[in-house]
Amino acid sequence: TFLKAQGFSVGQSLVEDSMLDVVRNLMDISKRNGTKLYLPVDFVVAEKFDSRAETKVVPFQEIPEKWIALDIGPATTKLFTEALQDAKTILWNGPMGAFEFDAFSRGTYAMVDVVTGSHASTIVGGGDTDMAFYKSGKTHDVSFISTGGGAFLKLLEGGSLPGIASLLDKKT
Repeated sequence: TFLKAQGFSVGQSLVEDSMLDVVRNLMDISKRNGTKLYLPVDFVVAEKFDSRAETKVVPFQEIPEKWIALDIGPATTKLFTEALQDAKTILWNGPMGAFEFDAFSRGTYAMVDVVTGSHASTIVGGGDTDMAFYKSGKTHDVSFISTGGGAFLKLLEGGSLPGIASLLDKKT
């Protein structure tokens, strides 16, 4: 979505078209505030979403028209690792790729290792991300895990957690 918002071709990759204007606004705010956004610089791509599909690593500007970006590539893994090296707090929602398939899991599991090896406060949100930590045996190596990804993001936006709000409403 971020790459498409900047005018890059993303092939057949998953994009939230309804969020393109929001993403552009976020990038403008980040630029005005001098906040660096770290975006993928390469991807593992495949012709189809299949565990046996042919894969290759390409720079973000060269995703083939009919291919799908299904994981971050090794240069992105290195970039993100370096960016998180001195972090005091790490918030993570959503895996780096389609980690259900081994061919597209390296980025997610590399980031699991980075997060769990960090001295930062680490907060992980979302069922898929939680599953990646569970499969790697590292759920106890983070500060907090929320399996409700959407609710987690709403809370970060300043909203309330629907389950807690419902319980509070019943008390009154």
